[in-house]
Amino acid sequence: MSELARVSISLERRLLDQFDRLLKEEGYPTRSEAVKDLIRKRLVAREWGKGRDVAGAVALVYDHHHRSLVNRLMEIQHDFSRLIVSVQHIHVSHDSCLEFVIVKGRAAEIRRLVTRLRSAKGLKHHALMMTTTGREIS
Repeated sequence: MSELARVSISLERRLLDQFDRLLKEEGYPTRSEAVKDLIRKRLVAREWGKGRDVAGAVALVYDHHHRSLVNRLMEIQHDFSRLIVSVQHIHVSHDSCLEFVIVKGRAAEIRRLVTRLRSAKGLKHHALMMTTTGREIS
């Protein structure tokens, strides 16, 4: 474990009360843990903003009966295979599938992949979860 440093901040009472309610609702054990989490989220966003090597997951929900969509999604994934680490396919109902595309690479390339995937006609929902490779965050 690395050396700890203590910091002190000044907040308006109302803002601190709101923060404390948020901590309780989200299950943080301490203010320190919540602040560390917020800092890490900003650092991850910065990694993505600077176009560094990052990681993430793209969630796709679609009707598997829509064969042209299924084929299009597969074509796109093949076009970006250098970024794709893994794909998890889940049957969530008789008609709907949920697919997680786990990615790692340059942020700009991953964004291009997401743009291509979300442009596939017939997609019910998509979401990108941006995270880090962990190299630049403690």
